[in-house]
Amino acid sequence: MTGICGHSLDEYLAMVERFHGNRAPGILIGGFMVDLATRNLPPGEFHDAICETAVCLPDAVQLLTPCTTGNGWLKVLEFGRFALTMYEKSGGEGVRVHLDAGKLERWPAIKAWFFKLTPKKEQDLQAILDQIGKAGHAILAMEKVRVDPKSLQRPKLGAIAVCPACGEAYPARDGDRCRACLGETPYLPA
Repeated sequence: MTGICGHSLDEYLAMVERFHGNRAPGILIGGFMVDLATRNLPPGEFHDAICETAVCLPDAVQLLTPCTTGNGWLKVLEFGRFALTMYEKSGGEGVRVHLDAGKLERWPAIKAWFFKLTPKKEQDLQAILDQIGKAGHAILAMEKVRVDPKSLQRPKLGAIAVCPACGEAYPARDGDRCRACLGETPYLPA
């Protein structure tokens, strides 16, 4: 395989390292997934994306497309499946690409990494990356899909209020106090 969305493999791996902090196999596979999806979508249209895992794959989408979690064009649904869907914004027509576990037999380093058959400290990262680079689209499967129209609508933020407990702004639809002050916070008392 020669490239990913117009980038050479080396260029893409450098982008991955700058963005993610290391040359992660999951983001390399994700790059091939985005490449395959975009090749099978009509050019010139606006597309949104769905990732079915929060692990590595959203980074590939954000590196290679205008879809980000911040602009709302990328949704992350934690199904635990290494799959992504790219679809046309208004109608929902698109393609879903996933890592096909049945195709990993030819690629033992990828299989051992993906299924965690080898402890991380014993894995040969370069061998894994080399196999992914050689495998490219061959370890992926793709299908045409239509995203449920209810999923296409983004909720509007609506009115903003100031929480009487903490003094911070929050969506008024959450009630008379912000969700953090209602107990939905990851922080422990100081």
